[in-house]
Amino acid sequence: MDTQLRIALQKSGRLSEQSHELLQECGIKYRIGKRTLMTKATNFPLEILLLRSADIPQYVEDGTVDIGILGENVVIGKACDADIVKRLGFGKCRLSIAIPKNEDYQDVSYFEGKTIATSYRSILERFLENKVNSVDIKDISGSVEIAPGIGLADGIFDIVSTGGTLRSNGLKEVEVVMQSEAVMIANKQLDEQQQSLLEELLFRIDTVFNGRKKTYVMLNAHKNLKEKIINMLPGVTAPTVMHLNKEDWLAIHAVMNEDDFWNVVSDLRRVGAEGILAMPIDRMVV
Repeated sequence: MDTQLRIALQKSGRLSEQSHELLQECGIKYRIGKRTLMTKATNFPLEILLLRSADIPQYVEDGTVDIGILGENVVIGKACDADIVKRLGFGKCRLSIAIPKNEDYQDVSYFEGKTIATSYRSILERFLENKVNSVDIKDISGSVEIAPGIGLADGIFDIVSTGGTLRSNGLKEVEVVMQSEAVMIANKQLDEQQQSLLEELLFRIDTVFNGRKKTYVMLNAHKNLKEKIINMLPGVTAPTVMHLNKEDWLAIHAVMNEDDFWNVVSDLRRVGAEGILAMPIDRMVV
């Protein structure tokens, strides 16, 4: 039997969508339907399982699947004994403590003798350890934000993205306990062939990420401007310079950081560059 990797993805939600998008950008082709729980890629030795987020850490840890993509907060909350092999940069959020907006709050001593509702008990317990002597933590799954409003708890500890859900429930954020993003985790006992497949997958992901950060720039300029423009456009190794079918004119191509584009393009125009064209880069091998 040929070696393959088995990956677990969340079966629904925004992070699930972004995970599928990433694999597709990596050139991995597969199909999933509304009721699909398992499928195989047609052009890469990868089997995809769609699971509840809370179940993925255990599946990876015990080797039922080889790798998984999920929120870092879930990995830590489940105390998962697996390796984080890649931070993926999407699904960013924070785990925060919130209380009713009209309450006066100075520090965590506010929670002495009070109750906090959460579905992330272990993370909250570690944060409050040696800070609060007596606090009651109530385990709730889903709709945690309503707990203070119905008298179930004095505060909550939950995922926060924009804070809109907190505000709509009359709450305010008072303590940010941890930042989280999507991560890829791997079983610690992968064999040599599985590890090789994982490295190929990580290489593809890096190639996609490298492209996202860069812009391909093409421009025309008189040959007298060559050195000045080259100094503005370092490129990956060096800019590409070609002669145009116009005497004394050059075409200069280069790759630059996306974040630098608007500042650099203004300088290029100022020194006399013409016909400036910028294109996004889907993938880039460095």
